[in-house]
Amino acid sequence: MSAMIEVVGIGDDGWSGLSEATRNLVGRADTVIGSPRQLDLLPSMGQQERRPLPSPLRDNLQSLVGESSRNTVVLASGDPLLSGIGTTLIKAVGREAVRVHPALSSEALARARMGWSAESVDVVTLVGRSTDRFLPFVTPGSRLVLLCSDGDGPAEVARLAVEAGAGTAQLTAWWHLGGQNEGSNSTTCAAWGDERTPDLVVVCLEVGVLDAEPQALGPAPGRADDAFEHDGLITKRDVRATALARLRPWPGQVLWDLGAGSGAVGIEWCLAAPRARTVAIERDPDRAARVTQNAARFGVSSRVDVHVTSTGAAVRDDDLPRPDAVFLGGGLDRDVLDAAIAALRPGGRLVAHAVTRESEALLHEVHRTHGGSLTRLAVEHLEPLGRFHGWKPARSVVQWCLTRPPRSKESA
Repeated sequence: MSAMIEVVGIGDDGWSGLSEATRNLVGRADTVIGSPRQLDLLPSMGQQERRPLPSPLRDNLQSLVGESSRNTVVLASGDPLLSGIGTTLIKAVGREAVRVHPALSSEALARARMGWSAESVDVVTLVGRSTDRFLPFVTPGSRLVLLCSDGDGPAEVARLAVEAGAGTAQLTAWWHLGGQNEGSNSTTCAAWGDERTPDLVVVCLEVGVLDAEPQALGPAPGRADDAFEHDGLITKRDVRATALARLRPWPGQVLWDLGAGSGAVGIEWCLAAPRARTVAIERDPDRAARVTQNAARFGVSSRVDVHVTSTGAAVRDDDLPRPDAVFLGGGLDRDVLDAAIAALRPGGRLVAHAVTRESEALLHEVHRTHGGSLTRLAVEHLEPLGRFHGWKPARSVVQWCLTRPPRSKESA
């Protein structure tokens, strides 16, 4: 595409809030594309063509822009690259064909109203995404700015925060920031109730002391076993923390959790790194449902993709995203191990656990073939023994770890 697409951020104050240069840019455009609300903010400009954004947006945006005349402006809310159409357009037609002119974002306006510095805040977009994705950021003393899809967002945020033990957190909803209809409401999450706000709304959440157990908070792995719903099939916290230390979660990377059980390993993988994702494979439907419930409880439901199938079928499924890491917590099979190793991206990590002599023998076999490291993990817990106390050993686990070389024939 030879013509440049100009993406113009516009606030709730409309035409009056645009700079003179940006007004001239919009005025010279042959075609202006935006939501009906945004187009209504502009004055009439003669023969200028105005088009509403298509729905669904991603499927139709490239064709709409491609059909537009030479001078095209696309309107966006505030900062077009903050949960905005600017990002979508760049992915659709390429960075070289898009020029972005940001306005003051709703996030910046919300912080200004609250008196919060940028470095003291986590910004989480809930627009078009699962509302629970803000939960990993709910920690004592945190400040969150949440971009909501519509006026139901504040009530849903309040409900989830109460369930997470943050009922005393202060929730302030701001709507139509910077416009003539700007308004707000502030109370605790527990007191918010079902109140709906206008759709153009941003939530500011200030968290104090939590009722939740601190052992379930933060990015570090090794949450207590009872933080997860499970039927006994769960990688115990001490062994789980060791496994994740070797899996090394990285931002945006994909883990295959084969035989997910409760989903604890895959969920902690997601919590340990931004944008990290998990493909959870579990053949038992009840356990698979439990993985989904646990993922929602920790706010990573949009990043945990649960498949009800066998590990053997999963590792041969070409539709699954290629893994950066693989975890096998039990039920080992040589064919599955070989397929998982072959699927790993260069630099990928694999961790497999064995608790039986047979599965341990298999790990010794693949260790001789592929290398890596073998470790025996033995954990003991202090428990009452009559009037005294003694150490009770847990079942020992043999752990095999393998890292695929970062450079291979396919990446050379």
